Amino acid sequence: MINTMNGNSKAKSKAYLIAKRITDVLFSGIGLIILSPVFVIVAIAIKLDSKGPIFFKQDRVGKDEELFSMYKFRSMVVNAEELKKALENQNEMSGPMFKMKKDPRITRVGRFIRKTSIDELPQLVNVIKGDMSLVGPRPSLPKEVEQFEPWMKERLTVQPGITCFWQVMGRNSIPFEEWMKLDVKYVRERNYFLDIKLIFKTFFVLFGDDSAS
Repeated sequence: MINTMNGNSKAKSKAYLIAKRITDVLFSGIGLIILSPVFVIVAIAIKLDSKGPIFFKQDRVGKDEELFSMYKFRSMVVNAEELKKALENQNEMSGPMFKMKKDPRITRVGRFIRKTSIDELPQLVNVIKGDMSLVGPRPSLPKEVEQFEPWMKERLTVQPGITCFWQVMGRNSIPFEEWMKLDVKYVRERNYFLDIKLIFKTFFVLFGDDSAS
């Protein structure tokens, strides 16, 4: 009986992962086609607003602690990392993450695309490539992962995602440790219907999220 249940559990897990991957590729592909005019408008706005590249690429930690390059629309000035050192004492997020609601490094266009989460749209390419999923814990920086407590690393056993509990439940208003607990909760409870529910909830963020920055 136990072996049969374990076999069913594994089969269900495999079926879930296949369905999840199909949904990722299908939704991301459709999203890139439908949102292509938005990509063009945002690209022009970024270029007119400040000097620098349109896209921002950064190493993030993926499943099983593998590094990958994550894409975003650039929302900050080009020397943002250099300026960060002088702002670290103003960090409003607990834990190893750095967040400021009125971060002076963010450009005018950057504030809008962050508030509406448009800056995250290039990650649809990461999803098609297989680096990310539509739903999963947000990918962390390597230096952040170095400061994780052992239990927090359970979130690294699945593919990171564009959206998850944290993304739809308050984002930066959620303390770091609670954020990590939500990610672990997702890892343990994830299923296809939960993923679909979180995807649709995320659409509301596009209309503006006061907790985004």
